[in-house]
Amino acid sequence: MRNLMIFAAAMAVLGTFMAQMAEKMTPALANTVSRKAPVQETASAGIRSISIPRDGRGHFQTEGRIDGQRIGFMVDTGASMIALNETSAARFGLRPSRGDYNATVTTANGTIKAAHTRLAMVDVGGLVVRDVDAMVLPDEALSENLLGLSFLSKLKRFEYANGKMVLEQ
Repeated sequence: MRNLMIFAAAMAVLGTFMAQMAEKMTPALANTVSRKAPVQETASAGIRSISIPRDGRGHFQTEGRIDGQRIGFMVDTGASMIALNETSAARFGLRPSRGDYNATVTTANGTIKAAHTRLAMVDVGGLVVRDVDAMVLPDEALSENLLGLSFLSKLKRFEYANGKMVLEQ
């Protein structure tokens, strides 16, 4: 009987310990999941704001819309403009001819030719910017579409705070 009581007490202690560990691990696991959708924040006096969490690689991934159609972006404060790869651009009807690739741009992958374009409307989490400059780059030069300064600079502010990218309009 004594051994049974010791066993029961040990199991109770172990159960409590495991529950506490699971509780501590849940938020950590939630932060490692790649999330593309921005988290809406409540704002006052007509100011709209979104907060984009870091993904597992430390990047800020979000979804947006160009002329009403969905597109994935990586927020890149070092990119002068929105940069789209050819495959994504084609979904929006943007198919530059070879002669349109007359702008030289420097990327993390080196110097490449790109085609300049203008997007009528870009919407990221309800933050809408109209008449936005963008570049179309060959697929082999750009694996992810970049949300650059041609969008970000038209916002009221953008900043990195508490592990998140905050955009405000």
